[in-house]
Amino acid sequence: MDAKLDTPDLAGAGDDLAEREAAYEKFVWDNLKRNYLGNYLHGMLGMTGFRLVNTPTFLPAYLHQVSGSNAIVGLGLALQQVGGVISPIFGATKVEHRTRVMPAAVWMGSLARLAVLGMAIAGWLLKGSALVVALLVMMALFGIFMGAQRVVFSLLIAKVIPISRRGRLQAWRNTTGSAIAAVLAYFAGKYFIGHNLFGNGYSTSFTVAFVLTSMGLWCIQFLVKEPEPPTTRARGGFRERFRDLPRLIGQDRSYAFFLLVQMTAVSARIATPFYILYVAQKLHLHGAVQMGATLGLLSTAFMMGDMLSNLIWGHIGDRTGFRFVLLLALVAWVAATVLLMNVSGSWLIAAAFFGLGGAQAGYNMAAQTMILEFGSRDDLPMRIAVSATAESITATIGPLVGGALADLLGYDVVFGISLGFLAVALMILIAIVKEPRTARLAAV
Repeated sequence: MDAKLDTPDLAGAGDDLAEREAAYEKFVWDNLKRNYLGNYLHGMLGMTGFRLVNTPTFLPAYLHQVSGSNAIVGLGLALQQVGGVISPIFGATKVEHRTRVMPAAVWMGSLARLAVLGMAIAGWLLKGSALVVALLVMMALFGIFMGAQRVVFSLLIAKVIPISRRGRLQAWRNTTGSAIAAVLAYFAGKYFIGHNLFGNGYSTSFTVAFVLTSMGLWCIQFLVKEPEPPTTRARGGFRERFRDLPRLIGQDRSYAFFLLVQMTAVSARIATPFYILYVAQKLHLHGAVQMGATLGLLSTAFMMGDMLSNLIWGHIGDRTGFRFVLLLALVAWVAATVLLMNVSGSWLIAAAFFGLGGAQAGYNMAAQTMILEFGSRDDLPMRIAVSATAESITATIGPLVGGALADLLGYDVVFGISLGFLAVALMILIAIVKEPRTARLAAV
């Protein structure tokens, strides 16, 4: 069905802004069950599939297998992130003046999924340097469309899910999505990759990711009923809105430092592509069967950490706000990295990956939810875009530097730099960043 045709025009609910606001709130609560289900299914299926691409195991291992270079692994992750530098701001300028964002969400989501399918097809059809180049191109395109998708889907959640329900929604969809992804990752590693299913186990895994994420997109398209907001920004050009960014950042000191926390925390991902390569070196893994089994085990541990922690993160966030979740996640990230650097047994390494999965889940939930609570609703698309761009800038540089340092100085140096960034992020968060929910309620 076309949600646009099904949704009443809230702009005509009354000439008075208060009446339009009341009509908007009523629409949100009246359609909450339907919209909750649509977002839940989209998130569960989407995250199940995308975790096969974004988990720091399959894609880095595949790139390293076909290229034999840490630098290429870093380049691939950097290209994926550089795609998300400008696309969020561009995406925000295309939707912030619109009363409906679903059409843009479907377009951006579809293009991101096609990039994953492109990785799969490249693996079956190409070999050698042509395959490496194709994978790098697809990763860059994936980053571009995921950057724009992040803005439109975050805006859509902000429109249809009340603030008091967002943590639980993310917790349940992430938990069930991670549970399915953990089982899928185990079988993908052991059977798809270990047995080179259909001639290329990695391509088979990416095809499964494409199918699952596409199913999630269909769910949100056909279930969610989107309201028209009482107010929207006037349409502005890309250059005009780009020049307006310093004002947007500077008007809220806590938001500005929250961006700095995001950038330093994401800089800590300098080590992320090399977790699995570090383990392969430490455990002296050789051959597809041995590597596939380890990929399955560690991917499952990472996703189980994500799954089991999400309910905790969501509960804490809804009760206290997400600043505390962000703090706990950064502490867990430090602890898991230190553990990984100091153990050599397979199950202790799996425990470290479990901790890394939980930490990443907490960081992602907190960062994506806190940004919805700063400032005015009309500026929300651009705030989401600024956060996505800020993260992408540092996430672009990190893997490039990390790959070069890993080749020159070894993985321990890269992990030590990652810990340094996490320490800086923690200090800024504790000393300067205020909980936006508390600050907003105090201002009312």
